[in-house]
Amino acid sequence: MSARDLPGTAYGSNSLSAEAHALYLRIIKDLGGTVKIDSEISGAALDELVSLGLLVHDTDHAGNLVAIDPSQLASTLSIRWQRQALDLLSRAVSIPSELTELADAFHSPEQSGGAIEYVRGQALINQRLQQITAAGITEAVAMQPGGPRPPELLAGSLEGDLKSVRRGTAMRTIYHASTRYHQSTRDYVATLSAEGWQFRTLDEPYTRLIIIDRKVAVLPSVEDINNFATFIHDQSVVNFLQEEVFERNWTRALDFDGERNVPQEVVSRLRQTIVDLLLAGTNHRVIARRLGISERTLARHLAEMREDYNVDSLFQLGYALGRSATSTTEIAEE
Repeated sequence: MSARDLPGTAYGSNSLSAEAHALYLRIIKDLGGTVKIDSEISGAALDELVSLGLLVHDTDHAGNLVAIDPSQLASTLSIRWQRQALDLLSRAVSIPSELTELADAFHSPEQSGGAIEYVRGQALINQRLQQITAAGITEAVAMQPGGPRPPELLAGSLEGDLKSVRRGTAMRTIYHASTRYHQSTRDYVATLSAEGWQFRTLDEPYTRLIIIDRKVAVLPSVEDINNFATFIHDQSVVNFLQEEVFERNWTRALDFDGERNVPQEVVSRLRQTIVDLLLAGTNHRVIARRLGISERTLARHLAEMREDYNVDSLFQLGYALGRSATSTTEIAEE
């Protein structure tokens, strides 16, 4: 049943438009309650009165429409619409169970691979996540590698994320350390942290991972990390990913609440990575992209590093870095 099945203004509205209201009064006051079908009176207001039932075809004169008593019509419509409402409510209640068999078939071992379910395409991945979380969850953890996400993406997800944490869901997320230099991410993290969401940053390489209620783990596929996801339902594997992967990384990560001040430990590790990339001959644009920071931020780090090494140029900095390559490598391995 669609909205168009319901009689009334604008397919189901519970009131007349001003035009239809005025036309009805004109018909009963000026035209004696009758209007000829082929008269100059036509248009949406007339159609609205006919659709609602305030004008009906005259059984004695086929070419006329006659006005009926609104109080009698009100009783008839009330009963009819209550029945329709009950029917819609009944369908809303029954539809989940009616589709259970189809859902079971869609997620059957033959279709999904059993304990390992492969889902291709962002639309289906998002739909699957919504299905898993629709009934409500108590905990979710995530590791999000790479640099900062686009500001518009953060803004678009903020409202839904706030609803989740305000419902009491325990949320923890690990970001790359470079997100500390991104204003939109800092604002996003600060807002959610104030509601109880926990964030940390880690500058080590790691893979994207989501675990929901310690029952379902979601990993990207090596085939296409952005459009091909693996949903893991095997409890032993999920436990391993939770305890041996997420929790270990969480322990090594540093707290992040959106504050602008970056811990010195984060700065030191980031600059060590910059050193390693410079010694490997990587150009500045590529370094900035890999670290998820702007070229301006990279330039600031390089300027401060020149001061630390007491040199005036990048060439001299490169020479100084080369001389201390062995010691810096040992620090990086630690």
